[in-house]
Amino acid sequence: MTSLSVEILAADAAEPITSAGNAQLGIAVLAGIAVIVVLITKFKLHAFLALTIGSLALGAFAGAPLADTIKSFTTGLGNTVAGVGVLIALGAILGKLLADSGGADQIVDTILAKASGRAMPWAMVLIASVIGLPLFFEVGIVLLIPVVLLVAKRGNYSLMRIGIPALAGLSVMHGLIPPHPGPLVAIDAVGANLGVTLALGLVVAIPTVIIAGPLFARYAARWVDIPAPENMIPTRPSEDLEKRPGFGVTVATVMLPVVLMLVKALVDIVVDDPENGVQKVTDVIGSPLIALLAAVIVGMFTLGRAAGFTKERLSTTVEKSLAPIAGVLLIVGAGGGFKQTLIDIGVGQMILDFSESWSIPALLLAWLIAVAIRLATGSATVATISAAGLVAPLAAGMSTTETALLVLAIGAGSLFFSHVNDAGFWLVKEYFGMTVGQTIKTWSVMETIISVVGIGFVLLLSLVL
Repeated sequence: MTSLSVEILAADAAEPITSAGNAQLGIAVLAGIAVIVVLITKFKLHAFLALTIGSLALGAFAGAPLADTIKSFTTGLGNTVAGVGVLIALGAILGKLLADSGGADQIVDTILAKASGRAMPWAMVLIASVIGLPLFFEVGIVLLIPVVLLVAKRGNYSLMRIGIPALAGLSVMHGLIPPHPGPLVAIDAVGANLGVTLALGLVVAIPTVIIAGPLFARYAARWVDIPAPENMIPTRPSEDLEKRPGFGVTVATVMLPVVLMLVKALVDIVVDDPENGVQKVTDVIGSPLIALLAAVIVGMFTLGRAAGFTKERLSTTVEKSLAPIAGVLLIVGAGGGFKQTLIDIGVGQMILDFSESWSIPALLLAWLIAVAIRLATGSATVATISAAGLVAPLAAGMSTTETALLVLAIGAGSLFFSHVNDAGFWLVKEYFGMTVGQTIKTWSVMETIISVVGIGFVLLLSLVL
């Protein structure tokens, strides 16, 4: 566990700022979440402001002094941004390098050149999963949609047969696999081991994406049989480049941070001696910060310079990658503040009491809470952050494996049934030229399958491990 995680857990264990009873706390939590939901859905307020106001309302409803509530919120915000802010920024830089250099297009074109006919949906899953590792979900959609539309048009495929596998690959990566913001925040909140979570996340993600992607796409194509809309095929990012990085080096760059973090997790399990020289080295190079920083530095040469980027162009690419994530960082930070407020008013003990009296397994409880918040707010990230804050106390006596599975349960719940209050819903609808009903029958059902299958595999792993 990192020193940061220890500090956060120490802060989490602070004395409650109010001695309200469980009934009042329960009402306060519901009221606080209701404030956030209403502000986001009815008043269309930015999630950062909604979470900030919701945290203050939560403290007020719980009877906590305003000064203490503000202190809890700012402490949680600071700890969360300190823990994951740099990682989100590094992930954004790597993703921008991948897109602007033509590396993403190189992966797409190489895999598509090898695939045809029945293999095409599986190729789309592979492309989306590889590209989706360093990219935010919305960026991945914008990058992959032109490919999906072109493949469907040129190969005369059903749009859903090609599109659903690509969307499933992106969505699973977004919900379950760090370094995406949601999983990173959940790992921080419950004090999970990032390498173990990443490894188990891949174990859950592979069968989940197969079921929700190529297999479900067969039915989605029958339910909604539409052609690729002509007016939605935009220009691909690398069409103005004279050269692009090679396929092998691009994949190696994208996979570098994943491999480094997995090596650290493996050495920690096999060696299990903090004084061992090998473990000391892997603990450094496999830490998320160093792993992602290494990938970014390597990517500047293997992606940027390989595409003929000058030093000025590389600097511009990095600068442009950071601006769009300001909102994400603020939402994540405010979510951390909300989490800390929940903990400091004593919600942790209430959740523990609730889970014991109702005999609900912690993993299932975490999934249900994330599902409820996802349905209400439409945001997978808000659902992950809020649910992680609520169930963080349950992780106190858990093993490394159990806390990793708790993160995955929250991630799976955060993807449940995307509908009209989710920006992703409208993004998919407009790009694919579907009606609201068609989008629900395809995209929304696919998200639900990911969520249900994901928690299913998490529960199975909990029985085995």
